[in-house]
Amino acid sequence: MTNSMDLPGRPEDTRIVVAMSGGVDSSVVAGLLAREGYEVVGVTLQLYDHGAATHRKGACCAGQDIHDARRVAEALGISHYVLNYEDRFRESVIEQFADSYLHGETPVPCISCNQSVKFSDLLETAKTLGADALATGHYVASRQNGAHRALYRPVDAERDQSYFLYATTQEQLDFLRFPLGGMTKPETRELAAELGLPVADKADSQDICFVPTGRYADVIERLRPGAVEPGDIVHVDGRVLGRHDGIIHYTVGQRRGLGLAVGEPLYVVGLDADAQRVVVGPKMALETRRIALRSFNWLGDQALDTIGPDGVELHARVRSTRPPVPALLTLDADGRPQVELLSPETGVAPGQACVFYDAPEGPARVLGGGVIDRTPTTDRLKQQSRDAFALAP
Repeated sequence: MTNSMDLPGRPEDTRIVVAMSGGVDSSVVAGLLAREGYEVVGVTLQLYDHGAATHRKGACCAGQDIHDARRVAEALGISHYVLNYEDRFRESVIEQFADSYLHGETPVPCISCNQSVKFSDLLETAKTLGADALATGHYVASRQNGAHRALYRPVDAERDQSYFLYATTQEQLDFLRFPLGGMTKPETRELAAELGLPVADKADSQDICFVPTGRYADVIERLRPGAVEPGDIVHVDGRVLGRHDGIIHYTVGQRRGLGLAVGEPLYVVGLDADAQRVVVGPKMALETRRIALRSFNWLGDQALDTIGPDGVELHARVRSTRPPVPALLTLDADGRPQVELLSPETGVAPGQACVFYDAPEGPARVLGGGVIDRTPTTDRLKQQSRDAFALAP
């Protein structure tokens, strides 16, 4: 016998830990599972110093949100615990975020948080509490695929969070459940009202919870005082076009905010952290076909080490806001994964994720992905700029 969560046994004999952020999505998950008769244990993680965020709309895992999660648990009559993960979050997410930006990358801290805190530390805590599963309010879906579970895009494409969960391991995926994968956001809010949850009308949380002003540079300068250095804004042909206050203020593909008046539209095509240079050029210079990856996670049925020279056809997504495009996954001579896009993409930034799917749209299966380490395009343009700059009078 299986229940609606694809777990053996009856709901009343099944304990599920729900990661409760204090928002409407995770609150609905807790309420839905409690209504279905599961033994629900709510766990909220305090991830950062919440003093400044207590009264700020859109916060996550901070003061007001912890209070809201507690109120929801009381309304549902379920157990609720608050765990202080500030040190772990600072080490695994915030510090890495700052270092990545200083190296000229554009990191995605939500991926790191899911990978190292929520689906690692919290998952182990759930097992310690004797849970049969850990449920979250993410808009993704999972279902049984042979002996294991597979990850899929949700019904609500506008809320799709699969890009941020590609690093979920197979072992983690088998223990996780995502009850909102078959629902739309309006349906979730309707259910919140139906369940009488006190957060039914609460605003959605921001993607990056620890940046209260939305200005990443402020956070990095506070974490790494003195590490942000000014430098030149250099054209790919070697011309120095201006100055900047630090490469952390720029990302590959950026056009606005360059402060340049040269009579032609220019884009950031590379960030040279070693020389503290922002390299700019025409839009065509942004086109990228090949991508080298690190921190790779594979969820496909075929063993990664069996991929032959012809590679694996799939669809790759190079930013959370981009649609998946046809691509070929291959391994280089050292067995490291690399991606060839069948048509060029622009603004492919190191530090972002490249996520793989088995189809371009719909409830496509997530096949894994990795962090964009570098592209031949950005490497070539940085070297081209260096060479031209060295030869300039």
